Parts: sequence; structure tokens; C-alpha cells
Amino acid sequence: MGQQQSIYQSVPQPDPNIPLDLFVETSESEEDIYNADVESEDEFKENLLKNGNIMIGETETKEKLWKLTLQILFPFLVAGLGMVSAGILLDVVQHWPVFVTVNEIFILVPALLGLKGNLEMTLASRLSTAANMNKMDTRADAISLIVGNLSLVQCQGIVIGFLAAFTGVIMGWATTGKIDGDHVLLLASSSVCTASIASFVLGLVMVLVILLSRKCNVNPDNVATPIAASLGDLTTLGLLSWTSSVLWEDQQSDRWLIPVMIAFYIIMIPISAAFAYRCQETRAVLFSGWSPVLIAMLISSGGGLILDLAVDKFKGIAVFQPVMNGVGGNLVAVQASRMSTYLHLKSEGRGPGHISSLKEATCVPPWNIIYSNEEHTRTSLVLLLLVIPGHCAFVYTISFFEAGHTTPTAIFLVMYLVAALCQVAVLLYVCRIMVYKMWALGIDPDNSAIPYLTALGDLLGGAFLGAAFWILESLHLHEFTETNTWPNDSIMIASNISTTTISSN
Repeated sequence: MGQQQSIYQSVPQPDPNIPLDLFVETSESEEDIYNADVESEDEFKENLLKNGNIMIGETETKEKLWKLTLQILFPFLVAGLGMVSAGILLDVVQHWPVFVTVNEIFILVPALLGLKGNLEMTLASRLSTAANMNKMDTRADAISLIVGNLSLVQCQGIVIGFLAAFTGVIMGWATTGKIDGDHVLLLASSSVCTASIASFVLGLVMVLVILLSRKCNVNPDNVATPIAASLGDLTTLGLLSWTSSVLWEDQQSDRWLIPVMIAFYIIMIPISAAFAYRCQETRAVLFSGWSPVLIAMLISSGGGLILDLAVDKFKGIAVFQPVMNGVGGNLVAVQASRMSTYLHLKSEGRGPGHISSLKEATCVPPWNIIYSNEEHTRTSLVLLLLVIPGHCAFVYTISFFEAGHTTPTAIFLVMYLVAALCQVAVLLYVCRIMVYKMWALGIDPDNSAIPYLTALGDLLGGAFLGAAFWILESLHLHEFTETNTWPNDSIMIASNISTTTISSN
């Protein structure tokens, strides 16, 4: 029991009798906020353990392999199907009048989906850590955390909505050389409305998922971030399509609704920020949580540039790009969330920058993700093993709904899987270094690591997928077949990849 107690650590709640004025400093950092009211280690352990069972008590060294795999597998498959569904939905709504008339909406889609996805996954990671550390066990603590986090993502979502609309307008101007005022208002209102509603709805879903995970004795770190990703893309795209269509029709007759909506959401920014500031756990994120999301958008644009260059050169690459990027981002988000929780538990309640009884080095060799004595290695292996069956299922689904127009050959599937494995392996290694380095610098990985990692996943996904297409073209091999025979080929590959590869050559 003594060994078990040593790993149960938490970031303590502040004393409600301490006035908020003590925390109002323009130079305060995340580390300062975490250390605002630190208990002694004995008090800390007693308060943490008095509430009973803690899910993270089954750490990676004790968590059974089959249980770990099943907890990650189901949300991972759901997330992949969510990405495929979002692609199918986009294929349908692209013919709607508003999409045909306002071309900038197509530019808005990837920016808004990427930015909103980062907000939802960081929210899931924060709440998972809090739940694993018994900070949502009492009604008062749970309400404080839920209200603070929902207010925070509401504030971030509104600002992100305006930013995504601005990005769409600028990129539209760069391609057409003109700016339409009505289009600007439509983009701003539909983007902000979508981001606000999606943030609130998905935030509530994340709270329910994490609370239900605790009741079912499931580690929320394994399920919350993939579910956030799967619901985020589909929900955000559906809301954007609906709101933009409704507002566009209203704009043709009445012109008062859109300005009123924009003014309302501008007023909501300081109100939601005030509620987020009142919560100890979200106060630091309110000041420091912007740069990771914004820098991640710039990194993701590199992947967009690669895709833009590859679409004209390689037939069919655009269909597989969202799945390649999304799968890598979802898997590395699980690992980042688990690592962050682990470091919080090892910090003895002192937060980022403080590590007790931690022997792992910050910088490790690349093979560390598959061969080492660290507690994270087994999770990395499970995530890598999920890449091949997961991508096979997703590519088959794409092929099925495309009715044979993008039926992959066996050799293409092999090259595609190699590219996916390389992408996830690099992401897991970067995750190992980044999360530990952020913690050593006093930065909470729950708030910062996932945006960078998912953006890097977009960049690497585009690069590796483009490289796979380039190699096939250089060897004069075909990526796709004219007839829909791929399902039979996929079964052969699943049973014996090497034999199928040799026969296809």
C-alpha cells in the first residue's frame, strides 16, 4: 500500500478563504499558480486517498495489456469512422448553394476543424488528468472544474472562430484578389456561431464521457481524446454547414441578424473569460493556452501546402489525407494525455517544473518508444500495433463509399501502411521528448503538448503520404485499380502481407 500511495499525487485546490487578489499578478506563470497553495506531502496523500479508488491507480506498469488495448481500440475506431463520416458529409454539402456561392467556406473548413479539434482534445486531456487525481469526486470540485473548463473553451472557441474566419478571408483574397463585405460577415458569423455551439456541446459530452469512464473503471486518458476528435470534426462540420446555409438565406432578405450575432459573441468573450478566471485550474490556461493553438495552426499550414502541391500531381491523395493525419494525431494525443497524468501524479502536488522520484531522462534515444523499462513504452507499442488494422479498416471504408473510384492496389496499401507507421513512430518519439521537456520548463503538457503534436501529425502525414505516392510513381506502379476488387486483396494482405506484395510486383 505504501508503494501505491507514492504514485497517487494531485494538484491541490486553493483555499476558498484566500482572496483572488493574491493571485492577480501580471507576471504569474503556470508554476506560480500551481504553487499558490501547496499542502505538505502527508496532507496531500491523505486528502487524495480519502476519497477511495483512483482510476490511475492502475498505472501503465500494472494495467493489463488486454484491458489497455481494448480501452484504446474502441475509441480509436470510433474516431476513425468519425473522420471518414466528416469526409463523406463534406462531399455532400459542397454542392449546397452557400458553398457554391461563397467559396471562402472551403478555406474556412480545415482551419476551423483544426483549431477546434485542438481545443477539444486539450479539454479532454485536462479533465482526464483531474478525474484521475480525484479532483472531480466531490460535487463542489466537479462543478467548479466543469464550469471553469466550459467557460474557458467557450472563450477560446469564440476567439478561434473569429481567427478562422479572418484566415479564410485573407486566403480568399490572396487567390481572387478581392474581398466581398457580405462574405466577410457571413464567414465571421457562421464560424463564431459554429465554434461557440460546438465548444459547449462537445464540452458537455467530454464531461459525461469522463464521469462515465470513472464509473465504469475505465481510464479516461485512453478514451476521452479520441472521442473528442471523432465527434469534433463531424459536429463542427455539420454545424458550419447548417449555420452558414441558414445565415446565407437570411442575408438575402434581412440584414440585421448577422451583425447582431457578431456583437453578441464579442460581448460573450469577456464574460466567459471572467468565469474561467475564477477557477484555479483554468486561470493559467486563460493566459498561456493561446500560443500553442496559434502556432499549431501555422505548422498545420505546412501540411496544407504539401497537400496543395500533391493534389495536382497524384490522383486520389486528397481522399486519404484526412485519415492519415487524423489517425496519427489521435494516437499521439492518447500518449500525451497519459504522460501528462503520470507526471502530475509524480509531482507530489506541486505541478509542472517539480518532479519527485522520477528517474526517466528528458531526452532519450529513438528506440526508447519500443524498447525500454519506462512505463510509457508498452503504451507506445500498443498504439503502433493499432496503426495497421485501423488504417486497413478506414481505407476499406473509404473505398466502399467511393464506389470503386479510389480502389487501392495491394502494393499501394503496403506503402500507405509503411508511411502511416513512420508517421506515428516519429510522433510518439517527439511526444516523449516534448511532454517531459515542457514539464521540466514549468509548462503543463495538458494545455500545450497536444496542439503541437497534432499539427506535426498533419505535416508528417502529408510528407510521408506524398513520399509514398512519389515512390510508386517512380517505380511505375499503380496506386488504384479500375475495378472494385480491393476488398479481396485486403483480406489476402491481412493474412499474409509479404506474399501479396510479392505477387503484386
